[in-house]
Amino acid sequence: YKESVGTGTPTPVTPEMERVKRNQEICSSVLYKENIGKATPTPVTPEMERVKRNQEIISSVLYKENVGKVTPTPITPEMERVKRNQEIISSVLYKENVGQATPTPVTPEMERVKRNQEQISSVAYREGLGKATPSPVTPEMERVKRNQEQISSVLYKEHMAKGTPTPLTPEMERAKRNQENISSVLYSDSFRKQVQGKAAYVLDTPEMRRVRETQKHISTVKYHEDFEKSKGSFTPVVTDPITERVKKNMQDFSDISYRGIQRRVVEMERKRVDQDQENLTG
Repeated sequence: YKESVGTGTPTPVTPEMERVKRNQEICSSVLYKENIGKATPTPVTPEMERVKRNQEIISSVLYKENVGKVTPTPITPEMERVKRNQEIISSVLYKENVGQATPTPVTPEMERVKRNQEQISSVAYREGLGKATPSPVTPEMERVKRNQEQISSVLYKEHMAKGTPTPLTPEMERAKRNQENISSVLYSDSFRKQVQGKAAYVLDTPEMRRVRETQKHISTVKYHEDFEKSKGSFTPVVTDPITERVKKNMQDFSDISYRGIQRRVVEMERKRVDQDQENLTG
């Protein structure tokens, strides 16, 4: 067909030709819909769902089989630059094509509808979740998890670039001390407002009472044990003249108080005073 077709003269696409073309497309769409008869809807059965899933899996497998082997090309700086330029151009063109919109106020009715939609979506999502079977965490799973964490940590440290150490100047030291002082002041203010002056309430449970009684018994036993060990022993004290004098004075005071000598001295002094008064008046 193409070989028998000769060379033609190109004609420009005029607005009239564009209009006729659009009319033809509209007419074709209308005629196509008119020729379609009324269909009977059929329910989607589990068998149809299974066949649909199988078709999708087969299509995916065939697609992957038809894909040939490709040669990977390295991403060069030039390709990175072109990619970034394309993204910037696409973003600019997208913003230029966006027309001016009229902002609409968010009314309480719109807020209510939005909240209802979120609740409905949450309920529908939870209904769609099937029942899961919990699996126990075995020692093997714990070991694999720890190995994965260690491997991730090693890979993370390998990918970290080398940093340039900066000298610790006096200005940096001063700023660091100021930050520590500010943190300490804020912490102290927060502590005074929240904790200071408030008692910590602890439930008096039977277990707490049992522990308290046990501690008392242990303390009593320890006290008696120490007392029995120290009983019968004395602490030697060096005897000097001052200690002897104090000891003698204390003994004299004790003898005077015990024998009543002080009381007799007072009575004799009173009698002497009375006798002197009589002699003066006589």
